[in-house]
Amino acid sequence: MKKCSHTAHETLTELNITPLLDLAFVLLVIFIITTTPLVNDLDLNLPNASKHAKDPPRKAHYITVEANGKLWIDKKDVDLIALQQTLVSLRLDDPDLSVIVRGDGRSKYRQIRAVMDVCQQVNVVKVDLATEAADKK
Repeated sequence: MKKCSHTAHETLTELNITPLLDLAFVLLVIFIITTTPLVNDLDLNLPNASKHAKDPPRKAHYITVEANGKLWIDKKDVDLIALQQTLVSLRLDDPDLSVIVRGDGRSKYRQIRAVMDVCQQVNVVKVDLATEAADKK
């Protein structure tokens, strides 16, 4: 005696398109949101941009230390005391003073350090050391 006349699992002959429609609607909404509408149908007189002159670049002051210990600032011969006084006067004129220290390759480290100490005492914070590119071997 048969308990069940129908089979327990019927084959699915219909295609469920609900997930496909959901995906299509999501893509449609994304395309609608991301496309920018063209707004050229109104005649407008747009204002002109004002021409603003750029600020001139700040001039860096060069401190040169020769191999024998002689100091130069902007091609002017100085010693450490005169260097400090010159930097103070330059700092009063330009609070954002920029200094580049150029030292000879044979100069002593203590001479460069003395110049850096003077710059620190005068509160010059933009101090760079000039170097040359190393030769590739």
